[in-house]
Amino acid sequence: MPEPSTDPARPDAPDAYPPERVGETARAILDEIGTVVVGQAEPLRLALAAMLAGGHVLFEDVPGLGKTLAARCLAEASGLAFRRLQCTPDLLPADITGSFVYAPDSGKFEFRPGPVFTGLLLADELNRTAPKTQSALLEAMAEGQVTVEGVSYPLPQPFHLIATANPIEYEGTYALPEAQLDRFLVRLSVGYPDRADEERILAGRIARRTEVAHVRRVIDPAQLLRMQAGVERVHTDPDIIRYCVDLAAATRADGSVEVGASPRGSQALMLVARALAVIDGRDYVTPDDVKRVAVPVLAHRLTLTPAAWAAGVVPARVVEAIASRVAGPPTLARASAEP
Repeated sequence: MPEPSTDPARPDAPDAYPPERVGETARAILDEIGTVVVGQAEPLRLALAAMLAGGHVLFEDVPGLGKTLAARCLAEASGLAFRRLQCTPDLLPADITGSFVYAPDSGKFEFRPGPVFTGLLLADELNRTAPKTQSALLEAMAEGQVTVEGVSYPLPQPFHLIATANPIEYEGTYALPEAQLDRFLVRLSVGYPDRADEERILAGRIARRTEVAHVRRVIDPAQLLRMQAGVERVHTDPDIIRYCVDLAAATRADGSVEVGASPRGSQALMLVARALAVIDGRDYVTPDDVKRVAVPVLAHRLTLTPAAWAAGVVPARVVEAIASRVAGPPTLARASAEP
């Protein structure tokens, strides 16, 4: 049973891997996952970048595209304990966080932790459960702990949430509130595979002769923490910081947007771009890194005006237009990572 949280301070940061080692290890993780998950190279790269940045991932796409498989393989390759939570309308907050139950042997009520006490939690079809239950994950996402009957319990570290949502079904679903969407570092779409990739999926199923597919563990949770600490030490030029702020500010001034990205959005741009740069083998961030992650980081944080929504405007297209017209800084020279 997890111990109640008594000290709000975070534990000392682990020893950091240098950026070169972070990048090499991240690419090894992606290569291992790629032996099982086909046709998702870019979404998986962005999902791993979000994890290295310490954040959470929302996969929004139709069923049957391998989102659950991708999440499980990310957990296995990263050495994280994995729990899958199938969200339904009758799911209660206690089904996620855990609850106090009576123990006859001791004559006391004891806390039984729920599935959120894991390394990587997959909340499948999160938009099928009621808002009260959805909100049970907010504290876990933001603070790495849950509070039950006034007692706070820290979650294992690292802790990451990968949630899925079906964007085409509205019967029996509850739209995720803006406050919860804002807690996801990125929102990704897998998309249908092309013909060659779909043939590889079928051939792989025949070759392994079983429905369940597994990947080799590349790292353990302690090493993932050291990789995350290494990303935190990557140099970010002031021009890149200004560029992230300019992009977020442009969403607030766009005529199609009623509520634009908050400072959490501009910070997310910087964090994901920094992690992506390390995965790509660099110890510095370029404007192209920021532009590459603009849509998955910012689009789900926008609230469109009623007129834009009625006209069929898509937030992703709004962000693409903003990224194309907001001037970025000139190409940056190679910068050394901070010690």
